[in-house]
Amino acid sequence: MPDAIEVRKVPIHSVADASELAKLIDDGVMAADRVIAIIGKTEGNGGVNDYTRIISDRAFREVLIEKGAPAEQVKQIPIVWSGGTDGVISPHATIFATTDAEPVDEPRLTVGFAMSEVLLPEDIGRVAMVSKVADAVKVAMERAGITDVADVHYVQTKTPLLTVHTIRDAKSRGKTVWTEHTHESMDLSNGTTALGIAVALGEIEMPTDADVMHDRSLFSAVASCSSGVELDQAQVVVVGNATGVGGRYRVGHSVMKDALDADGIWAAIKDAGLDLPERPRTADLDGRLVNVFLKCEVSQDGQVRGRRNAMLDDSDVHWHRQIKAAVGGVTAAVTGDPAVFVSVSAAHQGPDGGGPVAAIVDLG
Repeated sequence: MPDAIEVRKVPIHSVADASELAKLIDDGVMAADRVIAIIGKTEGNGGVNDYTRIISDRAFREVLIEKGAPAEQVKQIPIVWSGGTDGVISPHATIFATTDAEPVDEPRLTVGFAMSEVLLPEDIGRVAMVSKVADAVKVAMERAGITDVADVHYVQTKTPLLTVHTIRDAKSRGKTVWTEHTHESMDLSNGTTALGIAVALGEIEMPTDADVMHDRSLFSAVASCSSGVELDQAQVVVVGNATGVGGRYRVGHSVMKDALDADGIWAAIKDAGLDLPERPRTADLDGRLVNVFLKCEVSQDGQVRGRRNAMLDDSDVHWHRQIKAAVGGVTAAVTGDPAVFVSVSAAHQGPDGGGPVAAIVDLG
């Protein structure tokens, strides 16, 4: 049985800041050598060349080593950064660590991690990537002690996207790539990964190459996929509940049907185990919400609730930034806290125009 989990959300005060992680360790909340995953938002542009993810990654790993965690162990910790804090979203990190706790008969938070086989540039956007991701999700589930797919509520991944260098590499070996537009490959990598998660959890059957990015009826309700230039494998973190692990925390999930669906956020919080009134308000959370994790996507028909918007036609500000800011505002209005994990590029992650929501709560 895996260890119980301690989870805390901390602010990031500047691009290279990890002082709040250091404070948690110094205060004895968690031990450096027991940190197993970090998921956070950085203040960069969220694009292919978002260097803030690399800076934050280095800062947090350096603190863990400085506080006594072995360097080789720290290298293996999955740290998933989503770039871009558009609108009111505030830079922050959610830190997961193992802890000692008495086993309980009720489901409590558990986390498992795995790395896929190497993803070649020609795999991205194709069934080969779907299969490799699905295999890694199953390994992460096993490590989390989860045997029933219904107990998986959040799967956070980081996968490679295409760059000029990797496109050239594929061509040099006589291979083709799905797209030569590097920014488009971010959506592509995320979407293909989500299909792999959906296959692993039995949400869909194995898709075809033709389904990728085209059949939006195929999606995962628990996938949260990010991509970047800093790795060549799928980094998979499975977050769910298991009986017997103990601890204070539980996770739940739902989906936002569209960009304004605040009820979808409340549904995830309720699914995690908080007893809330029928029409809850922020004050009803009473400090028991650790964090929410959302993916968002502009609707392919250019509308929200029957009203036309211009995000897909805007040549000045990419729709990635606009929808992220909009959903970030809706989410912060629910939680009362702008430090929320809202990430864009949600192809095959929730319904078209909406996205998955996961919530972690402190049950005491």
